[in-house]
Amino acid sequence: MLDRNRQHQIAGPGQGQALSADLYYDGAQNYSAYGRDYSEQEEGFNPLKLLFYVVQYRWLIVMMAATGLVAGIIVTMMQTPKYQATTQLEVLVPSAKVFQDIEVVSESSDVRAFLTAREKLKSRALAQRVVFQLGLSEKPDFLFPTPDFSIRNIFYRAFGISKSPSIKEKTPEQREAIAIGRILNDLTVSLVTNTSLLSITFVDQNPKYASDVANQVAQSFIDQRLDQTSETSDLARQFIQEQVLQVKQKLQKSEEELVAYAKDAGITITGDDKSLIGSNIEALNTALATAIQDRLDAGRVVDQIDKGRGSSLAPVLESEGLQKLSEKLADLNGQYQQKLGVLKPGFPEMQQLQSQIKELQRVYNNGVLAITDSLRLKYQEAQNKEADLKAKLAEMEKQQVVFNDKNIKYTILKREVDSNRSQYDSLIAKLNEVGVSSELKTQSAGIVDFATQSTVPYSPRLSINLAIALALFLALCASIIYVIELLNNTFTNPEQVERELGLAMLGILPLVDDREFAASIADQKSGLSEAYRSLRTSLQFSGAEGAPRSLVVTSSEPSEGKSTTSFKLGQDFAALGARVLIVDGDLRKPNLHRLFGLDNTIGLSNLLTNTVRKEDLTSIFRATKYPNVTVLTSGTIPPNPADLLSSPKMALIVTNLGKRFDVVIIDAPPIVGLSDAPILSRLAEGTLMVISTNQVTRKSAKTALKRLRAAGSNVVGAAMSKFAVNKFDYNYAYKYMNYQYYNYGTDPSTPKIEGRVDDGASQPAYAESPAFRRLVRRVRSSISGFLDRAKSIS
Repeated sequence: MLDRNRQHQIAGPGQGQALSADLYYDGAQNYSAYGRDYSEQEEGFNPLKLLFYVVQYRWLIVMMAATGLVAGIIVTMMQTPKYQATTQLEVLVPSAKVFQDIEVVSESSDVRAFLTAREKLKSRALAQRVVFQLGLSEKPDFLFPTPDFSIRNIFYRAFGISKSPSIKEKTPEQREAIAIGRILNDLTVSLVTNTSLLSITFVDQNPKYASDVANQVAQSFIDQRLDQTSETSDLARQFIQEQVLQVKQKLQKSEEELVAYAKDAGITITGDDKSLIGSNIEALNTALATAIQDRLDAGRVVDQIDKGRGSSLAPVLESEGLQKLSEKLADLNGQYQQKLGVLKPGFPEMQQLQSQIKELQRVYNNGVLAITDSLRLKYQEAQNKEADLKAKLAEMEKQQVVFNDKNIKYTILKREVDSNRSQYDSLIAKLNEVGVSSELKTQSAGIVDFATQSTVPYSPRLSINLAIALALFLALCASIIYVIELLNNTFTNPEQVERELGLAMLGILPLVDDREFAASIADQKSGLSEAYRSLRTSLQFSGAEGAPRSLVVTSSEPSEGKSTTSFKLGQDFAALGARVLIVDGDLRKPNLHRLFGLDNTIGLSNLLTNTVRKEDLTSIFRATKYPNVTVLTSGTIPPNPADLLSSPKMALIVTNLGKRFDVVIIDAPPIVGLSDAPILSRLAEGTLMVISTNQVTRKSAKTALKRLRAAGSNVVGAAMSKFAVNKFDYNYAYKYMNYQYYNYGTDPSTPKIEGRVDDGASQPAYAESPAFRRLVRRVRSSISGFLDRAKSIS
């Protein structure tokens, strides 16, 4: 995948051969596209990501949870214990019903009755009755309870200190008002769903007061309803007795007037309160309706006869004699038609058949005529009957008019008699009912379950307070984590790099401690070396033709590990047998010569400025102690690095070097603030971005990538350096990236090396504590991210 079937005509400097003169010139560059272009996509809710944050901030969550539990315990200690007692009261159907006609719906089926009872139970009058029955206005501990929530409660509950309330300064009226207010505030009445039960609940610091008040409220409600019912029954009985006497006198007088008028007018009434004339008219109307129907039916039959359809009438068709004549006539007609085909009509036999047919036809017609005449006669009789009934009805209607004139006053008198009799009967029934009710005094409510003294406080509940406090502090913890993540705009895991930058993650380079860095680089079996070999493999599959012939390794900011990456990639590609050239393209702060242990007296800058003799070209490309690895150092630091790198000669050099080496790796300067890296990236076939964990900000990386793409470079992917795979939170999310993964096949006795990858140019290896440096970078990136967000919002 490295040689691409190329024939190398000129050997590299590592084999001791000189470069040809056409090093500085070649034709047009033909680049192939490598890598993948990831488009930014929306990411939905990921439970694993949430778990990752939980594990990452586990100590903060544990601390906040512990604080919440302590706060819940403190709040519980500051609350005064309260006891709750509940009495269940059943609302019964009332026994005293004064006006039955008005009471449409009974109290047991009317929800408004239960709501009314609930409001009465919470009334001030009932509370005053309870205070009087229990003598609560004379009990100091009821009138002046301890505060529900106070810091002093902690000392009261811890040391048993109690406050002695005093009632001497309050008047009896004031004490009664205080007791009534306490009952109204702490009393709760609720309707049990789909039942006729009311739950009466009272809460107090004393369990005895709680049960006594709840029971007394229910009993006082029953007594109050009984008193009201008895008083109502007595008043109703007295009122009804007076009304009975008045209605009785009116009834007697109206009956006497009715009988006297009926006798004088000669009005006779049947048993069903109807007159004889009215009954006759009703009978005549019924008979007339029947006669009219008969006349109409007979008229339709006569109409059929007049139209010549008498033979098709039902009476004709149902006559047995006519049916036999018709059958015989049809038989003779059939014989005649049969013989007509043989004999002529004039033959005697044929004439005899004709005579028989005519005779039978005459007889049949006479029979039909007799039936139709009888139907006409029936129609005439129906007409006469209808006329007679109409005349009789007209005569009876005249008599009815005369009777109605006399019946008007009779009806008025009779209606008055009926009204008085109905009132009298209703009042007598009510009088009897009220009398029985006043004697029985049936209760309108009953206690189903009495309240008992509770041994366990209703409030506070430690479990509930702990749950609420824990939820509040966890919510606060989530807010703190959100703010931290909002301020921390660096990259913490590879997924963020792929999501934010849209680059393929080609390799993840573990964090190595400064003290073990040199040994880890030199040890080919260390986890760091294995990670770089994995990166090399990813580069080999980054394009259709394998790894890019020329690769620029750069980063957004300094000290992200790009020089070390170039150094290790060169070794790893050379280990495959490829001829590798590593070019130090950082003409400002070169570092590659230090990694190889070479001097930097002459190099790329001298080649670009023509300050090297032709016979010294071979010495510019230096062989190293690593087989197949050649290095082109940066050389003398020039005053104008960007101008040299953007010159046509640099493009020719990169092109020709790509032909004479299998892989050309260019260690470029950082991207942000400089133009060197974009210039070099457009000259190479591919560009690899090194992104350090928890160091470079996302905005800086996005800006760097934007500059590279604006310059026309082909960014094949990214490598994440300084990734702490030994951290518990990262190891949980990326459990496949552990020490055993990177050190597969190594000697167990070999020290486990996982640490930071660094350029080594910015600061000494042991200048300061690695933990302190990480903390400084974290704070710096957080402040920078916060300022960037503030600027974007403004």
